[in-house]
Amino acid sequence: MNLDDASWLPVVRRRILAFGQSHSKKLNLAYFGSGALLMLSFAPSAQFWLAPLLVAPVLISALCSTSRSAAWHGFCFGCGLFLAGTYWFYVSIHVFGEAPLWIAMLLLGGLVLIMGLYYAAAAWMICRLAGGGLAKFVVIAPAVWVLVEWLRGWFLSGFPWMTLGYSQIDSPLAGIAPVAGVYAVSLALLLSAAALIAAALSPSGRRSTFAAFAIAPWFLGYALQQIEWTRPAGPSIRTTIVQGGISQDQKWLPEQFPKTLSLYRTATLGGQNHKLVVWPEVALPAAIDQIENYLASIEDELAVNNQTLVLGILERDFATQAIYNSVLMLNGRDRQTYRKRHLVPFGEYFPVPDFVRNWMRLMSLPNSDMTPGEPIQPLLETASGQKLAVAICYEDAYGAEQLYALPDASMLINVSNDAWFGDTIAPHQHLEIARMRALEVGRYMVRATNNGVSAFVDDKGRILGSGPQFEFVSMTLDIPPMTGLTPYARVGNLPLVLVLFAIVSAFVARIWRRRNV
Repeated sequence: MNLDDASWLPVVRRRILAFGQSHSKKLNLAYFGSGALLMLSFAPSAQFWLAPLLVAPVLISALCSTSRSAAWHGFCFGCGLFLAGTYWFYVSIHVFGEAPLWIAMLLLGGLVLIMGLYYAAAAWMICRLAGGGLAKFVVIAPAVWVLVEWLRGWFLSGFPWMTLGYSQIDSPLAGIAPVAGVYAVSLALLLSAAALIAAALSPSGRRSTFAAFAIAPWFLGYALQQIEWTRPAGPSIRTTIVQGGISQDQKWLPEQFPKTLSLYRTATLGGQNHKLVVWPEVALPAAIDQIENYLASIEDELAVNNQTLVLGILERDFATQAIYNSVLMLNGRDRQTYRKRHLVPFGEYFPVPDFVRNWMRLMSLPNSDMTPGEPIQPLLETASGQKLAVAICYEDAYGAEQLYALPDASMLINVSNDAWFGDTIAPHQHLEIARMRALEVGRYMVRATNNGVSAFVDDKGRILGSGPQFEFVSMTLDIPPMTGLTPYARVGNLPLVLVLFAIVSAFVARIWRRRNV
């Protein structure tokens, strides 16, 4: 007798199929709800323990339902997750972007539907490849899910938001991140959830084996948390974050401009004993060439005090008509710039045909593209000789793209303008992502935003200090430069992706051989 046949699995499968046939709408709504509730495992709620429980329903569907039903359940789950988790798109597009309501709803709805399709594909593949077998399910479910997460993180520019691993930044599973990155954390979480399901549905003789697989990732993560992957590279640097606290609807008003210049100058040159000062993304509502005298006067004082200023600002190239979202470093000796490489679709560039762009122009909607910076750029170097790895806003969601800066970079800098999202969950989610980047590579991060959440993050991803939202903040902390490489910083995502692809390919090949025998 097949051990799977002596389990609860046939009973559960029959009941799910029967309930699905008579209550399909209620069941779809339940899966939508489980996806929406999964948001509680991410910041700001950060109830990490909910994640394995709330992904369980869609995994059970993939194990016990037909492939078509599993796909529908996965789609509903994904739509619920992204509607609850990215509703702030509406705020940025309609409230602050001033686009018509219907455009904001169309873009938000399109994003939710597209993300739902990813989860539909994952559930369908798990169902087809597992074939109802518990052991196969425990192996293939985490592999397929994480491959789909990785795919949506880069395909068509990618949208890696809501990757499950981020929800575990404060759990024992976070210890896996420096070894293999956020996708490995997702894998550990899904392995635990799948094994827990298998333990509940398997015969008593196999329960302990599956239970061991469910528990093992948590012990492994805890053990890895005790390892110091990197080490200090010299004396700490007294660093100050300046958060202007100027609301997005006021920032670009002409009457606010001189106040903004004065606010940031005073906070930077106010006699504090700091060596590095960081301002947010586009802290000053102008391009470099428009405030040349202002910047030159600050440079003079930085030179006297041997200080370094890092600020987000727009940069114009009149020869090519290019506009860059840049970070400018002033150290009193020279100027260095970093240009944002990974631009935001429909925010910093518009991947639409010309007739749509012309219509947007007639409707007085934003329609011009910024220019991305080069994929590999020289690191910014402070007056004291420390090299910085910079990410502007959304770029920090693409961890593998920043690994080129290591091991030379001794500190991470993230400047952002989360004011676009108002008082929503987005700034907290973004900080959670930034924390994962610090943990993955074992570097301290200095994160400056226009309206919060600005924070100092240590090499373990822990918040050392943060300022309140929607207020002016000037906070200072001694930050140690770090050296050394974590395993993840050495190899990135490639080894994990290759292993998962090999697992999925082996399952596909096995099914193909059986069909052709």
